[in-house]
Amino acid sequence: MIKQKTFWSETLSPRAQRLLRPLPQTAEVAIIGAGLTGLSAARTLAKSGVGVSVLEAETVGWGASSRNGGMVLTGLKLPVGELVDRFGADLAREMYSASLASIDCVERIVRDEQIDCSFMRSGHLAVACRPSHFEAFQRSAERLVLDFHHQVSVISRQDLQSEIGSEIYFGGLVDESSAGLNPAQYVDGLARAAEKSGADLHEHTSVQSVRRETKAGAPGFRVETNRGTLWASHILAATSGYTGHATPALHKRVIPIGSYIIVTAQLPEDLGRRLSPRNRMIYDSKNFLHYFRLTPDRRMLFGGRAAFFPETPNTIGRSAKILRDDILRVFPGLHDAAVEYVWGGTLDFTFDMLPHAGQMDGMYYAMGYAGHGVAMATYLGAKTAAMILGAKDHNPFASVPFPGAPLGLYNGRPWFLPFAGAWYKLLDWIR
Repeated sequence: MIKQKTFWSETLSPRAQRLLRPLPQTAEVAIIGAGLTGLSAARTLAKSGVGVSVLEAETVGWGASSRNGGMVLTGLKLPVGELVDRFGADLAREMYSASLASIDCVERIVRDEQIDCSFMRSGHLAVACRPSHFEAFQRSAERLVLDFHHQVSVISRQDLQSEIGSEIYFGGLVDESSAGLNPAQYVDGLARAAEKSGADLHEHTSVQSVRRETKAGAPGFRVETNRGTLWASHILAATSGYTGHATPALHKRVIPIGSYIIVTAQLPEDLGRRLSPRNRMIYDSKNFLHYFRLTPDRRMLFGGRAAFFPETPNTIGRSAKILRDDILRVFPGLHDAAVEYVWGGTLDFTFDMLPHAGQMDGMYYAMGYAGHGVAMATYLGAKTAAMILGAKDHNPFASVPFPGAPLGLYNGRPWFLPFAGAWYKLLDWIR
């Protein structure tokens, strides 16, 4: 029987048990959300001696931070050509450089905090679903080398068997800078590192409202939670796809989109080596994409947008069947491999497909990772903490306006997701 449970969670031994403690009355910084963004920021702030309280509605890493595929990827959701066309060469280069720095940031934290999470720079492979997609890979590779000074490799269809044991793709693009890890172990280690540095973590503490309020003449924020009230000089919203009514201006700018994953039983060593000879993080070129990899214990993890809506027991059940059919189209040799796990998570997309981090109405925020969150959330959490500390550390995503929906036709409830899903499926069919 397939477990409707995140595979990664079963690799934690033991998970840290945090007692419910009274909230402090005041904090220098209150962080909403104990995912990668919030924990990275908390660690940076606490190491600088700042009093920081992290408020998490569920448990540490409960959301996408531990439910993702464990891919630590270079680049952004937007192709480099589109970045240049929309923002100019200089800002596009800064954004892309930030994506490369984000991998280094994760690697440095793993090393410095001695987090045992199977971090490995195994690189990523993007595979082309159509000949035209491969041609786009070739153009992208040329631009990355010439304009961004970043080396990638184009793999022809006839050479693709050295990278993936599937015959359905038309070529690929390899970036050796990307990495893989166990996300549950990573977020757990990041939380322990933040606590060791002095951060105050409060689980099962749901933020209900945030409003500006002065205290003893000092500006700040009153934070109402299900477990009491605290006052903070600064607020950081680090809620990503779980952004809600407590921060309404941000709620209207973030689109929660479901992503679903299945994981097989452990595979024989020779089969695993045939399917993924170089142990890459792999994703395809479709809008309604698939992503897949071998786990550290040699299972095939296979994910995608089986349903656009955030996870429910119904969408998870339907997604298990859809993804099982899809994985066999990619890897027919897995016909006899049992699927042991299925789960869903919620990603955070923005209307311009870019991450954003900065200040709005006096409140700090970082979110909008669009599937690149393991690296970018860690990086922007630290960058936003540096902003709070007053550092003059440039953040290219702070200079880009954070758009809402055209004509204001979105209030935080993603009514348009079925139409968006149908549109992207149509694009994948005709292009």
